Amino acid sequence: MASSQQSTSGQSGQRSRSRNSGSQHSGNSRATSQQRRRPRGADDQGVIPVLARAAREVEAAVQKGPLKPSNRARFQVAALLLREERARVKTDATLSESERSNEQKRLDGLAGILAKTAARDTSLIALLGDDAPVTAAAKALRRDLLIAAGVELSPDELIITTEPKPVDAAAEKQVVPQSVRQLQMANPFLAPDFSAIQQKPARVNHLANWELIEPLFRAFEYGAGGGAATMQLPEATSLATPGKLDLMRHQARFVEEVRQGHRTFLLADEPGLGKTAQALLAASVSNSYPLLVVVPNVVKTNWAREVALWTPQRTATVVHGDGNDVDAFSDVVIVNYEVLDRHVGWLGRFGFKGMVVDEAHFIKNLTSQRSKHVLSLSRSIRATSPKALFMALTGTPLINQIDDFRAIWQFLGWIDEKKPLPQLLDKLEDTGLTPADFGFFSQARQAVIDMGIVRRKKVDVAADIPARRVADIPVELDDDLGRSIREAEAALTARLVDRFNRRLALRKSDEETTEYDRTRLIRAVAHEELEESKSAKTGENVFTMVRRIGQAKAGLAADYTAQLARNVGKVVFFAKHIDVMDQAEAHFAKVGLKSVSIRGEQTPRARQAAIDAFASDPAVSVVVASLTAAGVGLNLQAASNVVLAELSWTSAEQTQAIDRVHRIGQELPVTAWRIIAAQTIDAKIAELIDSKAGLAARALDGSDEDVVAESSVQLEALVSMLTEALG
Repeated sequence: MASSQQSTSGQSGQRSRSRNSGSQHSGNSRATSQQRRRPRGADDQGVIPVLARAAREVEAAVQKGPLKPSNRARFQVAALLLREERARVKTDATLSESERSNEQKRLDGLAGILAKTAARDTSLIALLGDDAPVTAAAKALRRDLLIAAGVELSPDELIITTEPKPVDAAAEKQVVPQSVRQLQMANPFLAPDFSAIQQKPARVNHLANWELIEPLFRAFEYGAGGGAATMQLPEATSLATPGKLDLMRHQARFVEEVRQGHRTFLLADEPGLGKTAQALLAASVSNSYPLLVVVPNVVKTNWAREVALWTPQRTATVVHGDGNDVDAFSDVVIVNYEVLDRHVGWLGRFGFKGMVVDEAHFIKNLTSQRSKHVLSLSRSIRATSPKALFMALTGTPLINQIDDFRAIWQFLGWIDEKKPLPQLLDKLEDTGLTPADFGFFSQARQAVIDMGIVRRKKVDVAADIPARRVADIPVELDDDLGRSIREAEAALTARLVDRFNRRLALRKSDEETTEYDRTRLIRAVAHEELEESKSAKTGENVFTMVRRIGQAKAGLAADYTAQLARNVGKVVFFAKHIDVMDQAEAHFAKVGLKSVSIRGEQTPRARQAAIDAFASDPAVSVVVASLTAAGVGLNLQAASNVVLAELSWTSAEQTQAIDRVHRIGQELPVTAWRIIAAQTIDAKIAELIDSKAGLAARALDGSDEDVVAESSVQLEALVSMLTEALG
């Protein structure tokens, strides 16, 4: 690690020296000013005549058309040497005033030629900047021109060094966030962990000459014998966690296996069984920090939220873009696949003690860049920390073929490109069988399972989990639409504050404003804003903002739904607005998922046809349903997963939607996934709906009729916005 960091800083320094080579050359020229003097009376000798020829060559070339790279380099070098020679002439004590004036006039003439050349080809102007890179070819040309001028050069100027070119285009994107540099400065010497490396006695290898990868794959095709592909787990010793929530029994059993020392897992539980919580608690009990988590973009904010929920004593940072806001001192670093190419360099040298890959089927294509980056990181972490925790999370480790296992097994360190690695090979040797033996495939399959495959379905652990639960998936709206929504929300808040201040100013100056008065005034202002919004035809208000948030979430919600559908089968997608439903259906068609739709304008016959297709046609993966049109009176229990792409204004409407799936005859626990736009009013509305649901449950034992109205949540959302703005 230390050597890698020193190498990185050395390369950074070399690049810095390359970019500032012009100023360094200026320093060298001042140090050797006596060597560059033109002999008295010899106007055709020295640096200036050589510069004049170079300037004329570039001037002639630019008149003929676009400049070639060689002439662009000649222009840059002429400008650099002109700058150096002007500085020398100003400080050369051996020149008389008349000689100095004559030299400066000649240099001014050359500067005029270069200026006219740059005016013809304005792209040359960028080469005059102090931060303009100087190529190796330009450095060599500078050296040759000075030698032609009779200047004696130092060894540093005679030897031209070049930087190694990046191995691929991805290397050019590499960034190192400032926080990471600070961490490296704070701990520059991180020694590799060799504690797990022990000398093992040599053993007879019966399988040395056998091709084993394909037989292992085939073992999962016809060696099952009816058994589930899941390893035996110990009983849970405790359901408690560092956070406020308790684990479910099946989760605690997995964490106990990690506590007992197992370190590589393909955790293939169905969605809804809490793979995220299991991974975070596994890292906690094994102290696998710092922990790297690689996830799809749609869930990276949720991972940060889950870290705070399950392991509140640990901190998490999310990598966005170039990572300018990364906190490298955090315990958990969360990065999405889409930006991994920019960060794979420093991540590989960071010294992680564990790595989690969420939706691991994303890396099934070994030729893709995302797969190469993930496998490269796993090798780097394993090389410096052999006891590191590796977890691949996916509900669908196999999508098209058994070979989809290959990349995941490589990530976990079970195999390489050609053969099983030592730990798995030892398990296969222990069977005493070869692929030519009848019983090999069954035992080989079990050997791989014992490496760490854990697969539970809802039906397997139905007794552990609630019959119905709501899980929030916060997402970030980081595109232009998301930014405009935050700007609109800020404008609405400013309008509320202005309205409040004007109301406050109308009070008598000697009249004391109590906390009670302030609260009443806030509610009055919020009520006034709400009533105006209901009748407004234009402008931003709470209703238009919620609709725009729904539009911005549509693609993310549809993407998450597609992942669920591939993992568990049929999914119900609920939305309030037609345009959100349209976006979702377009996304499903794009990714190859067949969907049907339930909308308000449909005829009863068309609606029933959609319901029947969803219930009986295996090819139909998703039903896209309107919250208002499909929220009551329908049976959609062919699914046990619901996605709420947009929030309701009441808990009753949300509950009614979920109950289309959670109804008599449903044999599986139901999970409703609410897609929440983080850092917007969407999150506040979700909190208000939940709090009103609790009130309704206490008041009317499950019915919130006349307890929670839409206007109540709308008003409370505005009250909350204004209260927070006023501090």
